Amino acid sequence: MLNYKHLHYFQQVAEAGGISRASERLHVSPQTISTQISELEDRLGVELFVKNGRSLELTETGRLTLQYARDIFTTGAELEAVLRDRSGRGKALEFRVGVADSVSKAVAFHLVEPALELPDPVRLVCQEGRMERLLSELGMHRLDLVLADAPVPSTVSVRAYSHRLGATEVAFYAAGSLRERFAGEFPACLNGAPVLLPGADAAISQRLRAWFERAGVRPVVVGEFDDSALAQEFGKKGVGFFVGPAFLAPSITAQHGMLAVGLAQGVRDEFYALSIERRITHRCVVAITEAARGMLG
Repeated sequence: MLNYKHLHYFQQVAEAGGISRASERLHVSPQTISTQISELEDRLGVELFVKNGRSLELTETGRLTLQYARDIFTTGAELEAVLRDRSGRGKALEFRVGVADSVSKAVAFHLVEPALELPDPVRLVCQEGRMERLLSELGMHRLDLVLADAPVPSTVSVRAYSHRLGATEVAFYAAGSLRERFAGEFPACLNGAPVLLPGADAAISQRLRAWFERAGVRPVVVGEFDDSALAQEFGKKGVGFFVGPAFLAPSITAQHGMLAVGLAQGVRDEFYALSIERRITHRCVVAITEAARGMLG
């Protein structure tokens, strides 16, 4: 019978591009992985990899095996999610979510909150990090869902599916003292004004820079932040104008001295649920996607 642990190691090596990278991802020694691959090849009676210099390349048989491995483990993960969902009725259902650095934590809260309002109790486990690491965790079935501001990148080898949740308009906010210094009509008031932008990894970052060009304004970028909550803290102190979701304007402006300055017309921040499920079945993910349709455009 096929050893699925060997098959899993094979998939990780094929997708990581080599034994060393797979070793780092799996936290297993390269020697162990190499042995497992050899045993799989012996069991199947085929060569799955050929050496090309210091790297490994899939043989034609290896490429076919990788397709089957992906299907097998995707189907297995879907089965696990369905059974865990059913067996969890009446007791706390563990829901493991990864939130990409580039996603506003306030938005993440509003997106995840519906999962905690299900009839049965839910035990929420959240991780935050870069998209690549979270997708790796998703691919190894350590996460049920990743919330991101972009679909699964084509450069990532993990087989995952992008479910669009919706989008929101983007607004500029400022402390009252800063707005007084840079008065006038929006967006002209941003000319020469200090602004705090999302970090380069955020999909919205380049859209905002393009919008500055279209609007004919030249602000002074005094900070870039992967963490939108940290940018907002600097914004509260009047360090610069900062951006945030337009639908959260009431909660942002409720804070002392904060003002909504104007909308970045035509700029929308998109959000996606990344899952190994082709068809969403996890109760928590279903709750999130259904609520997002009403919250986001």
